Amino acid sequence: MNLRNFYMVIFVALLVLSILFIAGGAGQEEKTISIARERNVLYLFNWNNYIAPDTIKRFEQSCNCELSQDYYSDNEEMLAKLAAGATGYDLIVPTGNAMDSLIRQGALKPLNKSLLPNLKNINPIYLNTAFDPENKYSVPYAYTLTLLGFNRKKMQDLGLPTNTWAIIFEPKYLEKIKGRVTVLDSQRELMSAALKYLGYSVNDTDEEHWNQAKKMIIRAKPYWTAFSNTSYIRELAVGNLWVAHGYSNDMFQAALDAKRTGRKFTIDYSTPKEGGVLALDSMVLHQSGVRPDLAHQFINFMLDGKNSAELTNLIGSGNPNMDAMKAIHPDIIRNKAIFPDKKILARLEMLQDLDRNRRRLLSRLWTEIKLR
Repeated sequence: MNLRNFYMVIFVALLVLSILFIAGGAGQEEKTISIARERNVLYLFNWNNYIAPDTIKRFEQSCNCELSQDYYSDNEEMLAKLAAGATGYDLIVPTGNAMDSLIRQGALKPLNKSLLPNLKNINPIYLNTAFDPENKYSVPYAYTLTLLGFNRKKMQDLGLPTNTWAIIFEPKYLEKIKGRVTVLDSQRELMSAALKYLGYSVNDTDEEHWNQAKKMIIRAKPYWTAFSNTSYIRELAVGNLWVAHGYSNDMFQAALDAKRTGRKFTIDYSTPKEGGVLALDSMVLHQSGVRPDLAHQFINFMLDGKNSAELTNLIGSGNPNMDAMKAIHPDIIRNKAIFPDKKILARLEMLQDLDRNRRRLLSRLWTEIKLR
């Protein structure tokens, strides 16, 4: 056999193997879809601990089905997994700015609202958002506020303010709590806090304003003990941290943990007077899902006030469901850091997605911040 014929044989063999591999992969995907239908399984891609266990049991009983969940820790992880080829999810619970990306990518299925009679329970102020103006794709699920958590006793003893972003940015305050402060390890969230403190919108994309925020962050960084997205919950609860920039449901958990373990201090939290971020998470149908029937059943089930209230009572999440108010613990409803009044709500903004150029710029600024 000459060399040309040898290479031709190799090429044909590789081509056949590729066809068999693709066919096998397609067959496996069809098999997975078939199993999902036969087993009556709803596949949910969700934040960790974002639905009460009792709620899951009742849903499974109501539909005679199984709820299977995979988890992500932030929107970037969820988007990255989907971009890498993760498929088969009937439902996802993204935040608004991540939904911008999913809608632009054509990754979502439109809702059939005739199957969602309980949609009437959603407070209108959480509908018709900038990322989904007519709620063609999304149904509000829960929300969190990005704010300040703090050790009340320490702040009182030191005479420090707890209602302003100044506590994490101004050296005159930070020098009294150096090494006892953490901020979120999130480009958008930390930049948003800085922009708000400077008097700008969290969605401001002016490069000069971003540079002002960067310089202020770098100035404050030596006083912080860490950039943290999760550990601040425990560290606040045991007293190692005195101030943390974080999420309202995490602060709720830290306060609960400190109380349950009999600490001699109270963890409190507040929305800074300058304003901040409100992150609305919504239920959406992914294009790769094979059970839109079960997905609509789940959405309507979660729109029932009792079912929706269980999540708030469990983790202290904000709740856009008006029918849930009668089942939520009164002390949670009275907490303005979870249920902001109109005055506070007017100072809150939802993050919008950034275009490619602005994402690249923000990544460069973030690298400069981390390396300094």
